[in-house]
Amino acid sequence: MATFVRLLVSQAERMVSRLFKVERGEGPGSFLEAPRTEKLLEQGEGGGLRYGLGAMQGWRAHMEDAHTAQPQLPGSLATWAFFAVYDGHAGSTVAQFCAHHLLGELVVGEAFTGGVESPEAVKGAVREGFLHIDSRMQALARAEGWEHAGSTAVAVLVSPRHLYFINLGDSRALLCRAGRLTFYTEDHKPSRPRERERIENAGGTVLLQRVNGSLAVSRALGDFDYKAVAWRGQTEQLVSPEPEVYELARCPGEDEFLVLACDGVWDAFDTEGLCAFVRSRLQLGRDPQAVCEEILEAGLYKGSRDNMTCMVVCFRGAPGTSQAALQKERELDAHLESRVAELYGELQEQGAASLVAIFRCLASEVNPSLPPGGGLASKRAVIMEAYERLRRSYEAQLPGRCESGVPC
Repeated sequence: MATFVRLLVSQAERMVSRLFKVERGEGPGSFLEAPRTEKLLEQGEGGGLRYGLGAMQGWRAHMEDAHTAQPQLPGSLATWAFFAVYDGHAGSTVAQFCAHHLLGELVVGEAFTGGVESPEAVKGAVREGFLHIDSRMQALARAEGWEHAGSTAVAVLVSPRHLYFINLGDSRALLCRAGRLTFYTEDHKPSRPRERERIENAGGTVLLQRVNGSLAVSRALGDFDYKAVAWRGQTEQLVSPEPEVYELARCPGEDEFLVLACDGVWDAFDTEGLCAFVRSRLQLGRDPQAVCEEILEAGLYKGSRDNMTCMVVCFRGAPGTSQAALQKERELDAHLESRVAELYGELQEQGAASLVAIFRCLASEVNPSLPPGGGLASKRAVIMEAYERLRRSYEAQLPGRCESGVPC
């Protein structure tokens, strides 16, 4: 009887989950039959920083991400920088508004006009800036009839002395220092005890690890349907616009790079893995933009179904080209090409020499030389090129085929 009840509950939860996804626009119509793989690419430098950005719509029906990248702020803050990624949901209105206006809400007041930098004052100003822009957008949403959209935000404010990590939602940022993952932000999920307590105090529930069974993040900008509890303050609503702000002292000789990315990237990479992958690509001489391209490609083939946006910001201490890393990569490529040829021959005898079959065989093999974090998916281009060469060569040798492989 108990087993039967658990089965009924499980079925009910799956049905509720599907209903909520349709309500939020996450049903079958929210995904495309094939991914949109065109990339928005950007790069820049200033103030001793170099950054690259990549964004891809992927399988989603619409692109809802946005970003801000200013390696050198204007005027009296010329020694400061600001980088942010916004992951919109149920529309892009909030994410786009933040991309254009959030920075202006943050770097105001005494925290940025005094002669001596006060980390506590900066963190306070950042929190106030988030609350102010959320109130501003709520008024605009009512007046102009905005869509019921929201957005997460992850940002890093760089000063001459400190790094300020700003997080709201489930996008994520990390710092690599002296070759190691030193810091990363923590996602705001409804199941976290502190978040659950706030949600329940506001009269809500956490169902299927979502706010009221619907929203997967417990903090966000926008999402004003979840901020209408009259007896609770602005930061005590079902969904809070208050960011967590962390400050770390800079280590000029050791700080290597930052990575900021939306959850579409983190669906495919864990934090340690992405840090290691970025570092391994920089050691091959890739610039930050090229690294972002590789992250998007690998993320897509590692199974991400969401929009993906990532930003890599390099300090002066970022790793440079390593001859040992280049040699290791050449050896890996040669090994993969050789294995593809061997597998193609074996599978061709069985009449099953498809690219998918070759990938499956390679995935079943242990290969410690694969890029850390990226795995086999990050070498897809090498495998595909080797496969296509073999396929064309084989078809050209078939009876009735010319050298090009087409019918004579």
